[in-house]
Amino acid sequence: MPIRSAQPYDVPEILAMIRELAEYEREPNAVVATEELLHAALFGASPAVFGLIAEEDGAAVGFALWFRNFSTWLGRHGVYLEDLYVRPEFRGHGHGKALLAELARICIDRGYGRLEWWVLDWNQSAIDFYRSIGAVPKDEWTVQRVAGPALTDLAADAP
Repeated sequence: MPIRSAQPYDVPEILAMIRELAEYEREPNAVVATEELLHAALFGASPAVFGLIAEEDGAAVGFALWFRNFSTWLGRHGVYLEDLYVRPEFRGHGHGKALLAELARICIDRGYGRLEWWVLDWNQSAIDFYRSIGAVPKDEWTVQRVAGPALTDLAADAP
């Protein structure tokens, strides 16, 4: 199962798959990312986001975008998986598991303490898949977010 690091020439295909993912997640108009923004994030002077590409017959059929996080309790970095997507016609071929296995290998090789991500509560097929590979839900935690005008307002309160 070919999994490789994303390359600059993959950016248009990654963005296309991000848009497909947004459509699947019922947010088709939410993507404001551009090729330029993705290129800068993945391949700029100080990249803080990393990508993996799943291929079949030489074509990109899925991707994973991730970044390092940190656990104060473990005292070590981990991997936060921002997005995992496999095009519908290639699901069930093992690409999703291969992408997650590569992220697990990265964690082990680098001494990172964990691999984590979010999943929408209505996406039962994804939840079932994640359970099958040993993922466990963190039900006691809720996601918090500050964005848009609230983020601007909060920043205005900075000393």
